[in-house]
Amino acid sequence: MLIALWILSSLIVAVIGMNRKFGFWGYFFASILLTPAIGLILVLASDVNKPEKKGTGR
Repeated sequence: MLIALWILSSLIVAVIGMNRKFGFWGYFFASILLTPAIGLILVLASDVNKPEKKGTGR
């Protein structure tokens, strides 16, 4: 039961971090290897990815 809760918490952290610097899989594996609480701290401390602007030829 504890393992299922750990994985579920890690999935939630990964979904929150989907549009961040390391993406879904980066935060998921960080949460699995460390703890979901530390994974959440990493997500909250990271920058949001900004979409790149396509060049206008200049």
